[in-house]
Amino acid sequence: MSDESLLHQVKRTGVLPGLPDKHFIDGAWRPSAGGGMMESFDPGRASPHATFAAGDAEDTAIAVASARRAGEGAWKKVLPRERSRILSQAAGLIREHAERLAITEVLDSGKTISEARGDVAGAARCFDYYAGAADKNEGRSFPLGEDYASFSINEPVGVTAHIIPWNYPLSTTARSVAPALAAGCTAVVKPAEQTPMTALMLAELLHTAGLPNGVCNVVTGTGAAVGSPLTAHPDISHITFTGSTATGINVMQAAARNIASVTLELGGKSPNVVLADCDIELALDNVVGAIFENAGQICSAGSRLVIERAIHTKFIERLVQRARDLRMGHGLSESVNFGAINSAEHLAKISAYLDDARSRGLAIPTGGNPTLDPATGKGWFFEPTIVDNLAWDDPVVQEEIFGPVLAVQVVDDFDEAVAAANCTRYALVAGIFTRDLSKAHRFARDVDAGQVYVNEYFAGGIETPFGGNRKSGIGREKGLVAVASYCKTKSVTIRI
Repeated sequence: MSDESLLHQVKRTGVLPGLPDKHFIDGAWRPSAGGGMMESFDPGRASPHATFAAGDAEDTAIAVASARRAGEGAWKKVLPRERSRILSQAAGLIREHAERLAITEVLDSGKTISEARGDVAGAARCFDYYAGAADKNEGRSFPLGEDYASFSINEPVGVTAHIIPWNYPLSTTARSVAPALAAGCTAVVKPAEQTPMTALMLAELLHTAGLPNGVCNVVTGTGAAVGSPLTAHPDISHITFTGSTATGINVMQAAARNIASVTLELGGKSPNVVLADCDIELALDNVVGAIFENAGQICSAGSRLVIERAIHTKFIERLVQRARDLRMGHGLSESVNFGAINSAEHLAKISAYLDDARSRGLAIPTGGNPTLDPATGKGWFFEPTIVDNLAWDDPVVQEEIFGPVLAVQVVDDFDEAVAAANCTRYALVAGIFTRDLSKAHRFARDVDAGQVYVNEYFAGGIETPFGGNRKSGIGREKGLVAVASYCKTKSVTIRI
């Protein structure tokens, strides 16, 4: 079936046939030990579209044991150049199955098909990138003098756990699993229970690409039933977690009991600073994308607009119109550019923030309400929302709403803009729009953030390290630094 026919069929039926409904363990599909099943919901319709295995601690233990056997056996014997070939082959298979993966991502997450296609392309690029790194993970030599040969070896850390969020299921799986495999580690993946499908599909593609049995396993189920026993398992050497700060603290505590290392990509309340000297059209385009892409369900979303007073009124007027021009609806409709909220529970959380803001008399020039798909009257949607002229200590400024809600802070000059940018407990990313490169460099120096964007929000790519400071996390993903997270260094010194 052509990609166009497949998309048309799924739009008509609401179902994509052939989706996996079991765990992927030891190179094969495996039902849950307890026989349980769960439903996966289509946020655009607010109804189930598939079922999948509800795992537990027994399934988790089986997967970890499989990963450990593979790491100590077949995978250990695979040369780095062969790891590179397998990852490159996986990138090709992702592209070959791109439309099916994208449609699945829409059905599971609620995002638009254009966003999902971008995610799939990014996942393929991720495997391309780390395929290139697999055979270049070099050690170093140390100058101890002519009587010694001293050098280091980068060894895989062992079995790695990957706890995947629901907002970018395929992208986040790829960006942590690919460098782990490049380093020679094995993996046990626990996708969010709201969005399990593409992690399962990716594991099968990796196996097809030549990954030995047990190198990449996926166990589906709830955080309590699967995530907790996985992060607490004594055979896990490294945990990569993306999600809320509160859950990240629990993950770190679990890792500490086994002296496992962690990469934590946690919450964000990122500032997008717009100075009076900026290119207004460029800034408007980027502010809209920074907060309303994926309906604002992005840890690094530009969820705070810090804007100079001189341009505030006119900028907000135009921004309100841009927000109202967004076309909301089910993600499989190619005319839509604003998708659904992932779950009823999350929609209620966003709504509660705006109900509270409204009760306190805050200015909401547009949005602020849950709504439905205009075409069908179904789904979990929230209007693109702007809350204007907020005090720095307001909950809408300080707390991660994780939805299409932009908090506006008005400042009088550059120095106040930097102070406003740093006013929360989070420090994931920060953006600035200005024609003054001196101010841009000063901002990059003075803002506390893991990455800084100048005149393009979400700039960068898989090559660029990503991660946060303070309550936004520990460690970095993407770039070559990610491979180092999955390695342990052994130094060898020989007296000649």
